Amino acid sequence: MAVTVLLFALGLLCLVKGGDMFVDGACKIAKRFRVPEFLIGATVVSIGTTLPEVMVSATGAVGGNGEMAYGNAVGSVICNTALIAAITLIAAPTSRVDRKTLRTPVAFFFLSAAFFCCISYFIGDFSRLSGIVLLLIFIVYMVFTTSCEMRKGRKDPPTSENADEPNDSNNSNNLNNSKDSSNSNDANDANDSNDAKNSETENIENKKPEDGGKNRGGARREILMLVIGAAIVAVGARLLIDNGTKIATALGVPDSVIALTLVAVGTSLPELVTAVTSIIKGHGALSLGNIVGANLFNLVLVLGASVTLSPFSLPAEKTIFGVNASLAVDLPVMLVVMLILTLPALIREKLSRFQGIALLLIYVSFCAFQFVGA
Repeated sequence: MAVTVLLFALGLLCLVKGGDMFVDGACKIAKRFRVPEFLIGATVVSIGTTLPEVMVSATGAVGGNGEMAYGNAVGSVICNTALIAAITLIAAPTSRVDRKTLRTPVAFFFLSAAFFCCISYFIGDFSRLSGIVLLLIFIVYMVFTTSCEMRKGRKDPPTSENADEPNDSNNSNNLNNSKDSSNSNDANDANDSNDAKNSETENIENKKPEDGGKNRGGARREILMLVIGAAIVAVGARLLIDNGTKIATALGVPDSVIALTLVAVGTSLPELVTAVTSIIKGHGALSLGNIVGANLFNLVLVLGASVTLSPFSLPAEKTIFGVNASLAVDLPVMLVVMLILTLPALIREKLSRFQGIALLLIYVSFCAFQFVGA
């Protein structure tokens, strides 16, 4: 049992470190090709922080362990909201929240949650088509947010350019005047400038091979970092799935319980690190935005990819008063904690410490129910 727990912990470590390497490598490659920073943040970093959940759930689904895939995705939403966001609010309540920033991810989250809950309550089986629909929601969200950011980017530069226009026109007039007054010296100046240009061209040509070699070497390192990071995440996911299943069997609890609690906390470590860093730097609102975005990705990307690769049914290993615990507890808790977190932010544009305490109490009760009632 001790070896199993150590391997489970090693799997968590691989997920976190491999995810870091993957994000770092992807960001450096994107910057090398001059991809705008906002696009890097909206795509590479967001997907990278959700990579552990994607790999764990996809690996579980393909291996026939749908309970692990479902539990990890839903459990990560609950963990992000009722544990990580709760810690953030208790430590540093946000006095001001940007309603416009939250509106889009919150709307997409509840749209995805409504679709997911309809399948859970009325059908019970997640088909490949449902996975494709979730992935399409993910694509629409990415395209929508990226296009919005690009429109914002286009609106900002003109003000500075327009401010410089008078100076540019004055400069052009001065240049024309100076040209008219210095025609007699043009021949000599042209000869001197040609000599300078020739010498500069020689220097640039001499430097090109060296700079090109450095760029190629840097690109190779970044691609290698990307590949190694993805490989480490894959190994970590495999260790987590295999040993998590063994722990569940040894404790006599369903795989979904381990996935909803231990695995969910482990794969949410990147969000936890972001939250703690944001608190230390005094940017609590940044942590809130990251958590809401991660929750959306857990539904549309993590579950979407898992179901598309290998369809599975809603876990029915655990019941409460004869009702499937997934329907009676897991999904309602997921929706309630997200409403507690987001509604005050959208209505009053601020979050309180009381919300954090309430969310934390819900999470403790949720975990106690999972293990005590198993």
